[in-house]
Amino acid sequence: MARRRSSPGFLGMFGRSSDLRQLDAALRGVDLHPALVPEGVKLTIVNLMKDQWSDEPPPQAYPSVARLFGYCIAGPEAFERSNGRENMLDAERRIEAALEAGDSFDAQIVLMTLHAKLISAEVVERYGLSAD
Repeated sequence: MARRRSSPGFLGMFGRSSDLRQLDAALRGVDLHPALVPEGVKLTIVNLMKDQWSDEPPPQAYPSVARLFGYCIAGPEAFERSNGRENMLDAERRIEAALEAGDSFDAQIVLMTLHAKLISAEVVERYGLSAD
């Protein structure tokens, strides 16, 4: 079966694809306005998600991805204020596990955020990240 393509829409004539709408909603859920994230980055995220799940990503995957991505952008303090301590600690555990694993889905999200130059300087410093 051919994989469904993601679409940001075109000139207001064609609607956004379901996966991008779900990601936008999940980003809003972590207090990150989707307009602050370039469309290319959002397309990359949904494509990474499609690579991770053999079929379509399950609806509950979007908030999980948005929490990690939102933490990387906001940094620990701002993320905790908006999302609570437990979500902040969970994001930090995921980043630590991603650094240990090297090539995991979470590591790809963190690396993509780093390469897109959207990542918080505090997150870069805290985890010693570099885009080599």
